[in-house]
Amino acid sequence: MLNTIGISIKSSLINNNLLTQAIKPALVQNKYNSTFSKKYIKRRALFNGKGSEDRKILASLRTNADSIVFDLEDGVAFNRKKEARVKVFNALEKYDLGHREKAVRINCVSSGLAEEDLKSVLPSSKLEALVITKVNSEKDIHFVCDMIDDIAPENVRKNIRLIACVESAMSLMNLKSICTSDPRVDALVFASEDYCADTGMIRTRSREELTYARQALVAHAHAFNLQAIDLVCQDYKNDDILREECQEGKEFGFTGKQAIHPRQINIIQEMFTPSQKDLEYARRILDGFKNHTSKGIGAFVLDGKMIDQPVVRWAEKLISRA
Repeated sequence: MLNTIGISIKSSLINNNLLTQAIKPALVQNKYNSTFSKKYIKRRALFNGKGSEDRKILASLRTNADSIVFDLEDGVAFNRKKEARVKVFNALEKYDLGHREKAVRINCVSSGLAEEDLKSVLPSSKLEALVITKVNSEKDIHFVCDMIDDIAPENVRKNIRLIACVESAMSLMNLKSICTSDPRVDALVFASEDYCADTGMIRTRSREELTYARQALVAHAHAFNLQAIDLVCQDYKNDDILREECQEGKEFGFTGKQAIHPRQINIIQEMFTPSQKDLEYARRILDGFKNHTSKGIGAFVLDGKMIDQPVVRWAEKLISRA
């Protein structure tokens, strides 16, 4: 059923010239003033696997998370950083993840550990993304990009995606410059616990104290054609809370969520996948738009609701994510 709907929608979009920038690969400028195609990569679940333990690395490989992130940061004790770098490089080179993204989470630039992290993993021709922790300004992105250009194999350096973690008040204030710092920036991640620690907030079950920060991140992400990855559900054994957070995240405009335990992944990816009901509604919007515009009619009514260009763009974006 889903494939049939997808084919029908694709045909309708192409025949009626409704493909928008939400669906087409974005053409962006790199720092050498040349353009490249920015293909959309699904990241419904971003799952971190501890890089210092073979068991954790292998466990992450057995999951179906869209993005597998080998962690060199918080999950790795200071005295095991060097060992973890070797293990992560070997994992990058050895294992084929198929359609899943292969990423590495590095220590923040200000820690003094990021340089060694990057020297260890950037020689890999299999690295697809870097998760940069505690990004406070565009300078952190520039540091990483300079190292990519110096170390990464020439045929992959422009294709490495950057996922920037927003973890502080300063990061929130500098969101625009972070988003526009380099075309390799592809997503923003909200790290709620670090943000609370930085601002002195008290974390609550309601998450109301985080509303401003989360919505600011989403607004900037969508303004610059980036993905927005939501906070971690710390109560990883409570599926009801996880579903509640996923639903809220979707309503806020997040495109995915972080996972800290394999049992969270299926729920997250299910919740961040458009439902058949939503896809059918989007198809009806686009079909209605086609029929009415052919008659010279702009806005029209569907199921008692007014449908105009913003609603049509919402339907197109929903389908592009599916």
